[in-house]
Amino acid sequence: MSNDQNLPEEEIDYLKNLLNNRQFSNAIKKAETLTKYYPMSFVLWNLLGVSFYENKKFNDAIKSYQKAVSINPKFVHAYNNLGITLGAQGKLNKAIDNCKKAVLIEPNNALSYNNLGYLYTKQHKFDEAIAAYKKALLIQPNYVEVYNNLGVALREIGKYEECINAYKKAMLLQKDYAEPYNNLGAVLRDQGKLDEALDFCKRSISIQPDYPDAYNNLSIIFRDNENFDKAIEASKKAISLKPDYAEAYFALSFSYSLKGDLKKGLRLYEWRLKKDGFSARIPRKQLIWNGKDSILDKKFFVYEEQGLGDTIQFCRYLPLLQQKGAEVIFKVNTKMHALLETLDKDITLVDSDQDERSIDFETPLISLPYLFNTDLNSIPSMTSYLSVDKNRVISWKKHLPRDSFKVGICWQGSKTKIDFGRSFPLTLFEDISKLPNIELISLYKGEGEKQIEDINFDLTVLGNDFDNGEDAFIDSAAVIANCDLIITSDTAIAHLAGALGCRTWVVLKKIPDWRWMLDRNDSPWYPNMKLYRQKERDNWEEVFETIKKDLQSLITLNEN
Repeated sequence: MSNDQNLPEEEIDYLKNLLNNRQFSNAIKKAETLTKYYPMSFVLWNLLGVSFYENKKFNDAIKSYQKAVSINPKFVHAYNNLGITLGAQGKLNKAIDNCKKAVLIEPNNALSYNNLGYLYTKQHKFDEAIAAYKKALLIQPNYVEVYNNLGVALREIGKYEECINAYKKAMLLQKDYAEPYNNLGAVLRDQGKLDEALDFCKRSISIQPDYPDAYNNLSIIFRDNENFDKAIEASKKAISLKPDYAEAYFALSFSYSLKGDLKKGLRLYEWRLKKDGFSARIPRKQLIWNGKDSILDKKFFVYEEQGLGDTIQFCRYLPLLQQKGAEVIFKVNTKMHALLETLDKDITLVDSDQDERSIDFETPLISLPYLFNTDLNSIPSMTSYLSVDKNRVISWKKHLPRDSFKVGICWQGSKTKIDFGRSFPLTLFEDISKLPNIELISLYKGEGEKQIEDINFDLTVLGNDFDNGEDAFIDSAAVIANCDLIITSDTAIAHLAGALGCRTWVVLKKIPDWRWMLDRNDSPWYPNMKLYRQKERDNWEEVFETIKKDLQSLITLNEN
């Protein structure tokens, strides 16, 4: 056996050639053989790690990279590769630590900053990601991949103009780079510029015909353009190129559910559990319920996911578990406990995970519709399933002394990417405010309250104490109970009013969230709800003209 630890250049070139030609299994075999002859070659251990990584054998890749840095503690490439591999396993803090080590060893290494930015993006620390990318560009101003990655982070915080400029810079530097074309298509889709979005997405596919992300984006653009057959076709193409592509299954679920096929839609919606950035966690394998096994006398742990509106909408399934004999424990933010205690006094509300030894089954909340095999005819659709504290209703009634037809309004949700296109200007209520004996009451709290300063019509606002305590929606629920009608955008207030059984009119963008489906003015989820839909994208004025006419008729009916 040779004692020479310097791996010959021809062996390095041979391994790199195997990797470039995607012969990952052969690369592993060759590298493992070479480690017997060159056990102290840190370059070799790093290449073995890359071979394992590309073969998705992440644990073996990590061991190889760790061996490389144990031989050479200043080997920047191995620290970077170790960071990316740990990131692929979801161990983001450890991944970032390794990339930071690379930066400390070699402060002028643009790749290390790019990797750091990528990992911060996965952690949803977008400001830190942007700072890392900008450092990379200071070191290497024409680093194409960094411009693309910078665009991704900027999109997430809503800096669309800067984001678009970053993608265009990447395209300028490398015209045959498919990713920025696709990513720019996604941003333009966010902005409702569907024709432009479609063009960039198709250009991405023309550069890289086997690019699953572009087909997934294409499916969403088609869906937003109401071309559901093409949307489904594009999703299926993405899945054929990448069979474990959670985002594509997720997009496909939206298309089916919007069309009213909840059976298919909810089954595919389970792929959200495998998406990057899933808001909760995947249930522990030994605790998964298949929807069929008996849960009589079993402890069933359910945990919240997604937004407050989702919690209100889908908590209706918790009593169904009780009806099957389960003892139900629901993990939900403490601020929601007071409201959800009205659902069922026997449901235990907690704010932390349960030890697996103390429970029999667990699931995230929004898996329950799938587990109960929900379709349009079997939605548990009660007139109301949450209630309001009567003393609080009386207390808020004193704040609303006018003898009027009271309309609670909400015009905006949280300022996140998901809210894009759902909110509308408060000024649209001006004509409605002029109807006789109408009192508009603001149910909104947040950034959109600034709009109140600019209106020239009467709006009752409820002061700083309104829903300012530790319990969410308690005051909102009491005020809603004092109203004759709620008019709201697609936000948590819509679900709260619906769950309380109040007369509710929800104003929807042209292609709404899947739960509202298409072409119907009622909701199978809430019997007392009416849906008002845009006929033309971004045209809220026409929707509010219809609302005004219907409200006039309702007031007349009430007077008679």
